[in-house]
Amino acid sequence: MWVLAVILLVALMIPIAAILVDSPLGRSVARRLEGQGNGKGREVQALEQRVEVLESELTDLTRALAGMHEELQFVQRLLEDPGKKRP
Repeated sequence: MWVLAVILLVALMIPIAAILVDSPLGRSVARRLEGQGNGKGREVQALEQRVEVLESELTDLTRALAGMHEELQFVQRLLEDPGKKRP
């Protein structure tokens, strides 16, 4: 009798477990477990990569802007006094 009850219980738990795993709650738990392995979620890693790319682009733009500023100053000096010789 007990064996039949256990078999019936297992047979009923399989579809219930499948429904719970496929639900939004089950997907959320799965995503959380996936992110647990490396300590960070995929979204956080993607954001970190984007920030690194943006920081490197900002550094490049700052360097280019500094170069343009120096060129502008040079041209302004030439336009102010074109006859004056510079050492």
